[in-house]
Amino acid sequence: MIAYIGIGANLGDARANVADALARLAALDGSRLLAQSSAWRTAPIDSSGDDYINAVACIDTTMGAADLLAALQAIELAHGRERPYRNAPRTLDLDILLYNDELIDTASLQVPHPRMCERAFVLAPLLEIAPDIELPGHGPAQRFLPAVAGQAIARLD
Repeated sequence: MIAYIGIGANLGDARANVADALARLAALDGSRLLAQSSAWRTAPIDSSGDDYINAVACIDTTMGAADLLAALQAIELAHGRERPYRNAPRTLDLDILLYNDELIDTASLQVPHPRMCERAFVLAPLLEIAPDIELPGHGPAQRFLPAVAGQAIARLD
């Protein structure tokens, strides 16, 4: 299964936390890192605190979506992730953006990620590594860029 993972952090050494998350994704059992975007700096949206460091990774995995989510949450926990309230600043946030072409809607997981089309910090790094990607149920990811053009974002590397 090909999965795209959104990565973000804005507490502590956010850039190091994102880099470590990429290394941990590459080391997941039954998974292989296929691509990773540059790091991107973005202003918080529906959140507060310092700017975020964001990236997107593409992995090939044998894990089911629920098991992959559990593995991502374990990586977050290892980074001291707390969830005091929705959209709180965080040491690390890992989200399954896409999982093959599947549409998943459960209490714990929605794929495609429900707000990915509204976020430059998802679209820019995703399109960097998959410029022609189609979002299941939504069409080409490129078509959502005009709607996020006003969001502050800058590639770091």
